[in-house]
Amino acid sequence: MRLTHIRRTVGATAASALLLVLAACGGSGTEEPAASSTSGAPAANAFPVSIDNKYGTTTVKAEPKRIVVVGLVEQDALLALGVVPVATTEWFGEKPGAIWPWAEAALGSNPRPQVLTNTDGVQVEKVAALRPDLIIGLYSGLTKQEYDTLSKIAPVLAQPKNQVDYGVSWQEVTRTVGKAVGRSEQAEKVVADVQAKFEAVKAANPKFNGATGLMATTYEGYYVYGPEDARGRFLTDLGFKLPDGLAQITGKEFGANLSRERTDLLDTDVLIWLVDKYDTDKAKVEADPLYSKLKVKTEGRDIYLENEELVGAATSFITPLSLPFLLEKLTPLLQAAVDGDPATAVGRPAA
Repeated sequence: MRLTHIRRTVGATAASALLLVLAACGGSGTEEPAASSTSGAPAANAFPVSIDNKYGTTTVKAEPKRIVVVGLVEQDALLALGVVPVATTEWFGEKPGAIWPWAEAALGSNPRPQVLTNTDGVQVEKVAALRPDLIIGLYSGLTKQEYDTLSKIAPVLAQPKNQVDYGVSWQEVTRTVGKAVGRSEQAEKVVADVQAKFEAVKAANPKFNGATGLMATTYEGYYVYGPEDARGRFLTDLGFKLPDGLAQITGKEFGANLSRERTDLLDTDVLIWLVDKYDTDKAKVEADPLYSKLKVKTEGRDIYLENEELVGAATSFITPLSLPFLLEKLTPLLQAAVDGDPATAVGRPAA
């Protein structure tokens, strides 16, 4: 499943239902368990804190205890900081609690979060029933109407201003979440530790520096991820250079479809394909007469990752917890792609 351009609205019916749910919750004698800590670390920064977003400024008055994640990946940043949300939002993979294997150690023995869906937009009534004191939607496409509706329930961290939807970096997610939960110093350490792993990989692989790289998928033809997308940023964080003209094609979105006339944009030093089915989708791409003539194909510099296998999933689900795993598993394939020897088989990532 790919993250596509989804625009959702919360209609008047949902808003009315929200008021009924809030009233019902006020008389309920049951409570979901509060967000738990995986480390017992005390909050470090003082409250209140104010955080700007696409639709305004959100103030968190006290350390939140019941956090609901309506974005797609922010649970990992919380877990990395020792905080377990009461609810997450399913993107893909259908993992229990929406917790992927790379985050299991951080979750530990704590209760798994309740899982919400976003198939038809944010599940406002379910969010309200959870009685959150903070709602996080940084890696999201929250609309203004959704933001306003959710803000009636609790403070909302919406996507950052002046950035594309679903375009916030893992570093900014970690730092913003850290500020919101009172653990800014811990967040800085998390970011620094992961960035050190990037620097180590870069130092060991000077051929990455300045080589062109791109991530793409076969969604409605050929779809490429731009410079403000987490997948594009992963490559640039390793020293790769995205192809010239990519930003003009993706514009104000995290990615865009390529016209047949611009298939040449795929001809990079390394090209990572994210596909639903490894064998069938790879065969389909390789059978394309336009693509089959590109040097990235003839010289064996393309890498295929299946979306729901762990390496492919981590390539989209980019967080401070998935990145160490991704760097370990994907680096050998990148090395093979840019070694300058067409005879080197890139292969499929190890599980």
